[in-house]
Amino acid sequence: MKIDGQSYRSIWLDKENNSLVNIIDQRFLPHELKFVQLKTVDDAARAIKEMWVRGAPLIGITAAFGMYFATLEAKKDTDADTYIRKAAQKLLNTRPTAVNLQWAVKKQLCKIFEINDPSERIKNAFNLACQLKMEDIEVCRKIGKFGIELIEEISEKKAGKTVNILTHCNAGWLACVDWGTATSPMYQAHDKGIDIHVWVDETRPRNQGARLTAWELGEHGIPHTIITDNAGGHLMQHGMVDMCIVGTDRTTITGDVANKVGTYLKALAAKDNNVPFYVALPSSTIDWKIKDGIKDIPIEERDQDEVLSIIGLHEDEIKKVTLAPKKSQAKNYGFDVTPARLVTALITERGICEANETSIKQLFDKK
Repeated sequence: MKIDGQSYRSIWLDKENNSLVNIIDQRFLPHELKFVQLKTVDDAARAIKEMWVRGAPLIGITAAFGMYFATLEAKKDTDADTYIRKAAQKLLNTRPTAVNLQWAVKKQLCKIFEINDPSERIKNAFNLACQLKMEDIEVCRKIGKFGIELIEEISEKKAGKTVNILTHCNAGWLACVDWGTATSPMYQAHDKGIDIHVWVDETRPRNQGARLTAWELGEHGIPHTIITDNAGGHLMQHGMVDMCIVGTDRTTITGDVANKVGTYLKALAAKDNNVPFYVALPSSTIDWKIKDGIKDIPIEERDQDEVLSIIGLHEDEIKKVTLAPKKSQAKNYGFDVTPARLVTALITERGICEANETSIKQLFDKK
């Protein structure tokens, strides 16, 4: 995707040194475009935990490169195997909800421990991290290819009039390597000349919608409007939303969806107003072992300070401002679970399917 007309990805290898990985530090967007170099396991873990990078697919790719760093560092340790396993656990401990993190780390562990030679382990881990990065780009492109069909159907029914799409949080290219999941159909529809407009939930408390999704869409030239998190239901009641497309950090084999907190409420409003509610996801986000998302998906609880304060630009300086009374406490649940019964369909790299075990297994019969 592009920033000021120049192509970027959310994570990329340094051109001069393959042991360095560059990322966009998303904490400073949209006010400052800042790049950071990762070169150690600790760097990768910190970037994930402190949300320099975020979004399930990008978390997974960052962790994959973190495991590559682990093989580099293990060469200097007397017990390389133990070092690598500890590094893996350090990465796994950073964020509990996004299943892509586990997926990437486990893939790397299997690849690394295929052989004992330290140099070959480094080569294997590096190649796999690069492979997963490129696969993520292609997967997201395919999600958009299937998702655009849904937008085209609505556009045809409306005789070419604007298709209004509501999205929650940021499931854009900043949450992946490129294209995004929920945004990929939007980008491809816009590029094809379909008239779309996107309602962007602000997404408290970290405002990923207002800060990141709006910035992405603006850079690509897609018309959009930022709304408060609780305005979606009102818009749907008045026929101002044609469809919802959101992302997911973990989806059960039965179709329950864990996504940024507030997604469940959007799905309820969509159901009540007969608005189709789609979830866009790569297969790496499916948890093939969990069936009951509400009971079994771990929900990350983050620092209450994210709720009690807000960060923004004031007089050309990024500042934090306290919102609540000093004596007040807050609860900060990062995600909620939308039951499969509220999901119209899942949009994946293999096609579109219903949010149930039978349909998911049929779509991924070869997995």
